[in-house]
Amino acid sequence: MTNLTITRPDDWHLHLRDGEQMRAVLPHTAKQFARAIVMPNLRPPIVSVDQALAYRQRILAALPVALGSRFKPLMTLYLTDNTPVAEIIRAKESGVVHAVKLYPAGATTNSDAGVTDIIKCNAVLEAMEAQDLPLLVHGEVTDSDVDVFDREKVFIDRVLSPLTQRFPRLRIVFEHVTTHEAVQFVDESSHPIAATITAHHLLLNRNAIFQGGIRPHHYCLPVLKREIHRLALLNAATSGSPKFFLGTDSAPHSLSSKENACGCAGIFTAHAAIEFYAVAFEQAGALDRLESFASFHGADFYRLPRNQETITLQKKQWIVPQYFEFAGERLIPLYAGENLAWRMVL
Repeated sequence: MTNLTITRPDDWHLHLRDGEQMRAVLPHTAKQFARAIVMPNLRPPIVSVDQALAYRQRILAALPVALGSRFKPLMTLYLTDNTPVAEIIRAKESGVVHAVKLYPAGATTNSDAGVTDIIKCNAVLEAMEAQDLPLLVHGEVTDSDVDVFDREKVFIDRVLSPLTQRFPRLRIVFEHVTTHEAVQFVDESSHPIAATITAHHLLLNRNAIFQGGIRPHHYCLPVLKREIHRLALLNAATSGSPKFFLGTDSAPHSLSSKENACGCAGIFTAHAAIEFYAVAFEQAGALDRLESFASFHGADFYRLPRNQETITLQKKQWIVPQYFEFAGERLIPLYAGENLAWRMVL
């Protein structure tokens, strides 16, 4: 196969930042995707509908003219210990806030204001269940005595499994799953739960962090895992199951914030997101299932119409740029300076 035409995909997990940084990375996503679930972990975080509406307007204003009519940002709220129930009702009524994001406090970038104990959110979760507003989960515990490679597995046992039992009708997206245990939990659950899978977790295992030395641009959270887990993710993504769909978790950080004594977690993939997924699906011999994973399953879970436009990918070698401009700094993309076998041409 040398050409692949699919329904224009959506990105169900995206970091855009704000201001000049947002303006630098937004065109990459808008070129490929029709919609994107935009993460709320700014500084300060997006905790109210009014803040979400204002952020949405900033995104729309930053879109290049040629892309502005075909890209739609889908907004989210940042869950805290003190989120008011009334804000959940307002979010549902707004028509532009499509989910609420759970960050365990300290789990990842800009998660300091996150939830310290999920029990404190019971009233809000009841309201979300009643309003049919999905909960998006960064599924890791933050306890210092839990190994970083086990945080997702422990989160399932301690937090996610009890959560599904307490709120049996609450739609949940287990975002950027990274382990066999997470795939199995989602696959076997009778709960209305789905999972997003990133391109970098499909393409890389944890060896990539240490090839020839420390590779800070391969550091993300949840951290890359063993090869057995990568293969489990690849099997899930290419299985055809509607429970699994595309979410890049593309997370831009400047070179200076990645290459220092305490580098930020996050991998930037928006520049070639759908191409990365094409590479992974081709490796699995499952290019015929890319469209469902990228364009149908997420829209169906969020109860939104499927897109009508298409994009075309072509099997052709091209070299990923070494860096992109990023608000006066440099942004190092995944596969910087390397060959990529697929490219979106239309």
